[in-house]
Amino acid sequence: MPDTETGSAAGEPDYDCLLRSNLARVFNERDAATRAAALADLFVDDPVMFEPTGIVRGRAAISAVAGGLLEQFGPDFRFVPEGDALGHHGLGTLHWRAGPEGGPVAVTGIDAAEIVDGRIARLWVLLDPPHP
Repeated sequence: MPDTETGSAAGEPDYDCLLRSNLARVFNERDAATRAAALADLFVDDPVMFEPTGIVRGRAAISAVAGGLLEQFGPDFRFVPEGDALGHHGLGTLHWRAGPEGGPVAVTGIDAAEIVDGRIARLWVLLDPPHP
């Protein structure tokens, strides 16, 4: 008979809170110092973010990417969670949309995160293909 492990929600991180906090406190935060403090709370010491166009290493580099997106797309640009995050055994996902607040959706996607000791260790940003 194969060995199996029985798991429960006990000891699992709050995936929804963690991934929503990442959107709100990191990717929607325009103040660099506040964003850096959020990264220290939410991410491990040496996180890695995988984007479609490259790999970003470290909290400072992730902060620079988030700040650059907000600067590039203007003062009303926001990331908004869609539904609740799902997760178990250290992997969480959250669907999101982004665009000008109250305006048309510019992009949608999914964040997939490896969670270690309650913080994000690796984050994959998966973008949905553009709609015609």
